[in-house]
Amino acid sequence: MRGEALDSIQSILDSGMRTIETTATITADGQLTLQVPPDLLPGQHRVVLVIDEPSVPTPQRSPFQISAYPVGLASPALTFRREDLYGDS
Repeated sequence: MRGEALDSIQSILDSGMRTIETTATITADGQLTLQVPPDLLPGQHRVVLVIDEPSVPTPQRSPFQISAYPVGLASPALTFRREDLYGDS
């Protein structure tokens, strides 16, 4: 589906049609209002509408908190130092 949409958009761009990026307002009753450049001819036009959702900002979440749980070492002899793991001097 996404590939078909991209092919459709590419065919529109290849046909000499214009791409206009602007901000639109959608009312509660579903009306879309936007401002277009004044050099467009009046009348009906075929348009492709891409809506970048979400338009409402997502609420900020508090950072995930993890509390420390002291478990200690499995054995005092296991230090996991690089020198001990790889035999470095």
